Amino acid sequence: MKRIASFSVNHDYIDEGIYVSRIDGDITTYDLRCRVPNAGDYMDNLTMHSVEHLFATFVRSSEIGERVIYFGPMGCQTGFYLLVRDAENAEVLSVVLDVLGKIASYDGAMPGGSREECGNYKNLSVEYARIEAQRYLEILKSRECDFKYKEGV
Repeated sequence: MKRIASFSVNHDYIDEGIYVSRIDGDITTYDLRCRVPNAGDYMDNLTMHSVEHLFATFVRSSEIGERVIYFGPMGCQTGFYLLVRDAENAEVLSVVLDVLGKIASYDGAMPGGSREECGNYKNLSVEYARIEAQRYLEILKSRECDFKYKEGV
């Protein structure tokens, strides 16, 4: 069996941040790492699901919205993947910071939060998404984002 790219990265060297995970033609996969892998501090499903709804909504309404291919959680509960066509790293970082800021201050109804719109609609919380977005926003603002994994990865 072929070993997939995300399993080829040494997770012992990944820190919180934003990274280019892979580039496939004109599509860049960004690793939005909210937690340190294997450190025991994982996002719960409610938080991941809630961030997913709000981030996907805001990013698809942003200036890169037409180029967004996918946004969704990592199964390991440490972050999200954002796939963007024809991406410039600086532009994506600017949008990610803006989206996180919008989520952190959001005070409306959960987009896609009804039974008809979501297969687990009771598992959503604007409050949990706000807390996580603010936490991750502070991390990204506190460090230089060069989009590269550390040595050893």
